[in-house]
Amino acid sequence: MSITFTIISFIIALGILITFHEFGHYLVARWNGVKVLRFCIGFGQPIFRRRWGKDQTEWVIAAIPLGGYVKMLDENEGKVPSEDLPRAFNRQPVARRFAIVAAGPIANFLLAIVLYWLLFILGVAGMKPVLGPVEPGTAAAKAEFVMGETIASIENEPVASWQDARWALLRYAIDQSANVKVQTIGNNGEINWRQLDLSQVDPDKLNENFPGIIGLSSYQPIVKPVIGQVISDGIGYHAGLLTGDEIIAVNNTEIHTWMDFVKEIRKNPEHLLELDILRNDQMIMLTVTPEVTIEHGKQVGKIGVAPLVNQSDFEELLVTVSYSPGKAIQKAAEKTWETTVLTLQMLSKMITGDVSWKNVSGPISIADYAGQSAQMGLVSYLAFLALISVSIGVLNLLPIPILDGGHLMYYLIEIAKGSPVSDKTIIIGQKIGLIMLFTLMTFAIYNDINRLITG
Repeated sequence: MSITFTIISFIIALGILITFHEFGHYLVARWNGVKVLRFCIGFGQPIFRRRWGKDQTEWVIAAIPLGGYVKMLDENEGKVPSEDLPRAFNRQPVARRFAIVAAGPIANFLLAIVLYWLLFILGVAGMKPVLGPVEPGTAAAKAEFVMGETIASIENEPVASWQDARWALLRYAIDQSANVKVQTIGNNGEINWRQLDLSQVDPDKLNENFPGIIGLSSYQPIVKPVIGQVISDGIGYHAGLLTGDEIIAVNNTEIHTWMDFVKEIRKNPEHLLELDILRNDQMIMLTVTPEVTIEHGKQVGKIGVAPLVNQSDFEELLVTVSYSPGKAIQKAAEKTWETTVLTLQMLSKMITGDVSWKNVSGPISIADYAGQSAQMGLVSYLAFLALISVSIGVLNLLPIPILDGGHLMYYLIEIAKGSPVSDKTIIIGQKIGLIMLFTLMTFAIYNDINRLITG
């Protein structure tokens, strides 16, 4: 995946999300008779500027696509002609000002609902919730899950795919629920009920391989240790490996599956390995020295070969989940609500220290996710947009001065006390808000750079 593709995917995503957010402010402002002076996407030097409409609103696209704003007529920002005073934002009743400011985040939530609705109509492809090996000593092992079982429901909520199961279990793990009721169907059709204890799950590890932490994994067909592809000019190529070679042993350690072979290669970077190979019904021996690759801060070995995969075995495990338009809108609203609640729960645990701030992602990570999801196809990209749209909506509703949520907080105070918050309080709040946002952005960019360094 090229850097150019990643950047373009990121800019398109930001353009869509920011435009919807600002259009929410713009539309409700116009509905309430407020004059809009400028609608701007981005910051910095304008690269596009036009005036349209009865009020000659200035429409601007700026060079730095990391935000936007809607500038309304306001006496706090300059002199307003007497004939336009009724259309000034600051002259509006507090309920109207509240609605105009809240419209931005609400637009992001509505966009998420629309995107999820499209996803549920198009159909989301995933793996069937069939369980792979259960890790001994884990919460799943204690609950007596068995390899080959299919998860049917979690707390009476039907599960159609492995992604559904992971999402549902993640919600209960954040709450550290003691006994989560999971219904499974065994290989012989028998129905089992498992009580999964998630009370001991470390919330700080929820962004890692969460199902693996509790001992669950998605079933994968057994792949034989037969080479299906050799990367040209790679380590395996120069060692003499060929398509169709079956790996029998590595340094006299018997190999039964492709994963056995991968484990031996990964744990031996820059170590000379002897491979016993079956080629055309004859045993031969080759030597190979895996090259070093850094993954998650650790050295692992790779030789540039891929397995021969029976595609039909994997296709049997695939499922496409889709709904009628009516049912899809219900599922979309539920998904948006669940994602919002999950985001707020994670934020609250960061504030209390239960979850590390390492989970915060900045523009570099988000750009990377944008590029990866776009490369995977339209459905993945839409899912990415929906998730980020919810995150933007939640972030903007936080009671932080200079964000939408900070202004809404001021309006609630105004409603309670019967008069606007003083200018001095607003100025102090803006300074506090800038410090908070700068701190948050510092954490995010540090995490991005740390992820790049550690892989």
